[in-house]
Amino acid sequence: MPSVIVVEGLHDKNRIESVYPNANVVITNGSEISDSTIEMIKELSKTNQIIIFTDPDSPGEKIRNQIASAIPSAFHAFLRKKDSISKNRKKVGIEHASKECIIESLSKVYSNQQEEDTITLQDIYELHLMGMPNSGALREKISDELNIGRPNAKTFLRRVNMLQVKKEVLKELCRKLEI
Repeated sequence: MPSVIVVEGLHDKNRIESVYPNANVVITNGSEISDSTIEMIKELSKTNQIIIFTDPDSPGEKIRNQIASAIPSAFHAFLRKKDSISKNRKKVGIEHASKECIIESLSKVYSNQQEEDTITLQDIYELHLMGMPNSGALREKISDELNIGRPNAKTFLRRVNMLQVKKEVLKELCRKLEI
């Protein structure tokens, strides 16, 4: 099945096409996605694999969530924030990422359609990934290790389950990366 990569803006589209000249790329025009754009992506999802590839920032997360809500079968690709910072260090976005980082990110796409959750909210709490003073920093380190963006606790839970991460693996990552 052919793929369509959904990005935020024209500069992101141009960057993807510089790496993959024949890529099918759709832009959302930022965080104010129109209903017609959502409908177009829904229509494309009938015959294409949709890959949501947004910037690793709050507006990017908002866009990702809007599209994922409308198209639950969509796949997700994530770019690390540190890999998408502009040369002047003032902006974050796909358009600033290296060719290698884009290739790595798009080679690892994840689906929300997992068979069953491998991690529970209780597990997240017991592993100190929420509810503790350093929970956010630890989640950030593990998220970076797994390349799943920089999510809050609930989104982290959803993404580790999307990846089908086993509790033992998550426990080992916590031990290894504990602050």
